[in-house]
Amino acid sequence: MAYASALDIAQAAELLRAGGLVAIPTETVYGLAANALDEAAVRRIFAAKGRPFSSPLIVHVSDLDMARELVREWQEKADALAAKFWPGPLTIIVPKSGRVPDVVTAGLPSVALRMPAHPVALAVIAASRVPLAAPSANRFTQLSPTKAQHVRDGLGDAVDFVLDGGPCSVGIESTVVSLAGPVARILRPGMVSRTQIEDAIGPVEVGTGAESPGQHPKHYSPRTRVVIGESPPEGRGVRLDSANMPEGTGAYAERLYGMLHELDGQGYDWIAIELPPDRPEWAGVRDRIIRAAN
Repeated sequence: MAYASALDIAQAAELLRAGGLVAIPTETVYGLAANALDEAAVRRIFAAKGRPFSSPLIVHVSDLDMARELVREWQEKADALAAKFWPGPLTIIVPKSGRVPDVVTAGLPSVALRMPAHPVALAVIAASRVPLAAPSANRFTQLSPTKAQHVRDGLGDAVDFVLDGGPCSVGIESTVVSLAGPVARILRPGMVSRTQIEDAIGPVEVGTGAESPGQHPKHYSPRTRVVIGESPPEGRGVRLDSANMPEGTGAYAERLYGMLHELDGQGYDWIAIELPPDRPEWAGVRDRIIRAAN
């Protein structure tokens, strides 16, 4: 199958500079991108997703110079995290500069930044020459897309252009770590674990915060009811457990959303999921399953 070409990337960049919405592939999930410096374009993201303006967006950059232009202070810990995990599935929250519109950050004084590890995403950002605000390309609280077709099915003509970069290799949203306060805090778990982050910058706290996306109690959810643990006695359903899911953390995460998308279209009354082990490397996967079941 042919994925996004150089011509597709050039067209996407032109649309983004003109205030358009473009679905872009990243290694985590597909993002619904707009020029992060264009307030009107960013507002289109919220409208397309049905997302409340109180939920801040992650801004995607193609290099460190672009990241530094968006912050009031680029800290030593941010340098350490970027050196180890960028490009990759880690979002860093830092104090923002005046260049970033308040609509991007829900009025907060900090901005969430990430450099994605997908060649198409990086090429689009570089070609457009602007940072891109890009939450997951789905309706708010619904299941995130890990294939271009998931975006088309979920958002339809609300998106001006969909760049197909193939299936996402990580499969769940990025880890979010905040450096905006006196102590580094992990606000959303992902495939970069607490252990890995502490190896890079020392002790961190784990908690929640309004400055992080993905904090809604019900999130990342298919239309089909999700239950954790035992299968319900009533209705027609299917189980996700060690019998039909990979053992390894990375392989499990990569498959999870794709499997839920597939099962969601099969008319089941419920999907029962066995929670993986309560260990640091599984924290991101467990978080997504728990929120899907709320």
